Amino acid sequence: MKVKKSLIYSDGFWACLLLLPNLLGFIIFTLFPVIAALFLSFTEYDMMSPVKWIGIQNYTELFNDATFKQVLFNTLYYSIFTVPLGVIISLFLAIALDQKIALVKFYRAVYFLPVISSMVAVAMVWQWIFNPEYGLLNYILSLFRIKGPAWLSDPTWAMPAIIITNIWKGLGFNMLLFLAGLQGISNSYYEAADIEGASWWTKFIKITIPLLSPTTFFVLIMSFISSFQVFDSVFLMTGGGPGRSTSVLVHYLYQNAFQYFRMGYASALAYVLFLLVFLVTIVQFIFQKKWVVY
Repeated sequence: MKVKKSLIYSDGFWACLLLLPNLLGFIIFTLFPVIAALFLSFTEYDMMSPVKWIGIQNYTELFNDATFKQVLFNTLYYSIFTVPLGVIISLFLAIALDQKIALVKFYRAVYFLPVISSMVAVAMVWQWIFNPEYGLLNYILSLFRIKGPAWLSDPTWAMPAIIITNIWKGLGFNMLLFLAGLQGISNSYYEAADIEGASWWTKFIKITIPLLSPTTFFVLIMSFISSFQVFDSVFLMTGGGPGRSTSVLVHYLYQNAFQYFRMGYASALAYVLFLLVFLVTIVQFIFQKKWVVY
């Protein structure tokens, strides 16, 4: 009895009891699907027939699949442009909105508004902006005597259009993180630099960038993970077209799972995607020791 009472009154017992609902949710909705997907990646399964074990055949087919190579290239193309541009623009936007200007809170809210907006609404607005005949973007270009392309129906310009849309939508989130990081930097550093006669650029390079590096590292990690998972804007704005010019890994995974009903092949795609994200994250953690200042 003494043992049971001591167990009931222990902090560990109540901690486990209170964490149990969350733990059960994690096991049922996260851990089990992850393990099930790993198993399915070694099978042939179309949701109508029994599961058939085929070993590594899905992975072998995957690396000989020309479409997979195309969507992998598209995903890397999207990430290489979206992440650096998004980080740089949001950083300078945060610096601008960290100043003592009129209506600064209003401007912060306006820039954050796209983040909380539905991607369906955002896609509809940008489809109109990119309209080759009546769109706002081509109209502005025409004022400078530049003939705008048929953005979303041109294989060359469709991916840049997706990139522009997603950078615009994500700016507010990264801006908010950078803004928090900037406000965590003590003014004493800048006051000392002012006494030494340092220019704005010198203060930015020598003080802001190093002291903001932990925030920059976090933003880079999250941005790369998000860029490899892009799907909704592609699905809504181009459907992966024209051709396969905007089809990315998650879009191809969706097609195999829910259009072609190749669950085993889609699961293999999911694990390849996981491996890519894991490798990129590990590389960033290795190199962060050289430039991140804590």
